[in-house]
Amino acid sequence: MNILIASSEAVPFAKTGGLADVASGLSKALAEIGHEVTLIMPCHRRFIKEEQRGDSIAEIKIDLRNTTFVANIRQTTLPGSHVKVILVDQPQFFDRDALYNEGPTDYPDNAERFIFFSKAVVEYAATLGHPDIIHANDWQTGLIPALVTHERNNGRFLNTGTVLTIHNMAFHGWFPDYQMELTGLPSSYFNWKQMEAWGQLNLLKTGITMADMVTTVSPSYAREICRPEYGYGLDPVLLERGDTLVGILNGVDTQVWNPAVDQKIAANYTADTFQTGKPKCKQALQNEMGLAEDEDAFLLGMVTRLTDQKGLDLIVEKADQILQARVQFAFLGTGDKHHEEALNALRARHPGKVGVYIGFKDDLAHRIEAGSDAYLMPSLFEPCGLNQMYSLIYGTVPIVHAVGGLADSIVDADMTNVQNQTATGFQFFHYDAETFLQTVWTAIGLYQHYRTIWNQIAITGMQRDSSWSSSAAEYVKVYERARGN
Repeated sequence: MNILIASSEAVPFAKTGGLADVASGLSKALAEIGHEVTLIMPCHRRFIKEEQRGDSIAEIKIDLRNTTFVANIRQTTLPGSHVKVILVDQPQFFDRDALYNEGPTDYPDNAERFIFFSKAVVEYAATLGHPDIIHANDWQTGLIPALVTHERNNGRFLNTGTVLTIHNMAFHGWFPDYQMELTGLPSSYFNWKQMEAWGQLNLLKTGITMADMVTTVSPSYAREICRPEYGYGLDPVLLERGDTLVGILNGVDTQVWNPAVDQKIAANYTADTFQTGKPKCKQALQNEMGLAEDEDAFLLGMVTRLTDQKGLDLIVEKADQILQARVQFAFLGTGDKHHEEALNALRARHPGKVGVYIGFKDDLAHRIEAGSDAYLMPSLFEPCGLNQMYSLIYGTVPIVHAVGGLADSIVDADMTNVQNQTATGFQFFHYDAETFLQTVWTAIGLYQHYRTIWNQIAITGMQRDSSWSSSAAEYVKVYERARGN
């Protein structure tokens, strides 16, 4: 198939979260199994270096209300692949210090920015010769299925299927009703069944209702978002999709995340050399993070946005108790000020036992995955999560709240799973501090007193297939259904 994947971010060009990893990883995997894949995204000039932008190949003119904007279309290639990358270069919209927001508030012209981008994607798709599939991602591209639907009424894109992937239901793309005019679509689409929600334009709802198929990033999350507690008001709309809403667990780009070849870590290792290679990575991480050099300390790592959603409230509440044992923490992340301050205070109270880096540093993220014994991911909700899968690959045993993709990707170390050697991590099923604490104590006890069993759990996780290959095959099935629909 000829597949056009539209995303507001993609590695290595620009990234704020997992969407960027998925856009690139899925594109590569689809190309590897023989499909013709083009990835299209905005040219975020502050993040994409001049040498990454490729050649200018065309101009596209887009009307927004009474103004015509011109985009320079640049073409390059996704590193390590044959995937074509199209960058929509429009400095007025995409030459910013951040992708979506200035400080704590969104850019006030986000409607114009991403409606422009969606229109540019559809215009480019028309020049491409109408691809078999246009795959949109999150609210930033939620308008694309509506634009294609409207074009079908005019005789274009009759053989092009549309897919929308929801990466996080918490972000909708809400805009005042008068912004509907920007879309250029007839006002008849602004109704409660399609583009309108509580009197506003909702671009995520637009994509959900208008795409031929809707996916999300894990089977459990597909079920969860159909319930009020996870649907953010759109759960009835998602229920209406029935079996055209499909959950597919994300994969991992094993060219980037692989301890056997990772050049960012202190020593390379495989499942066979885990017990000799990983201790070297642990020692190097302890030195880098200001931790006491202690081979037998239980080192817990975490790379995350510092928000309540990621379970920081549980960790902060119980960390002092956990640190009474022979335990160390390595934290990397940025986010809510009170969580940043709480982690720094924890480090001050426990020198040599807590390492904190406020900010983001990709190389250090790799070293935390390689050097930690266990990885903390006690998220309140988690559509898919990637770090727990990185952890599996690096033999770093995940400790997770059993929701969304965390429930789907981790096999709990209960007695049965340990005995039949299928366990890959530790799950807890009630989101409260005491349950979290008891799960951590269980992991510590197993590490300290039953190291052979611990090593087996880690190696089982390393041997699991966390790559994109099986997930890409599931997406192909969705694409075939979208074309049929």
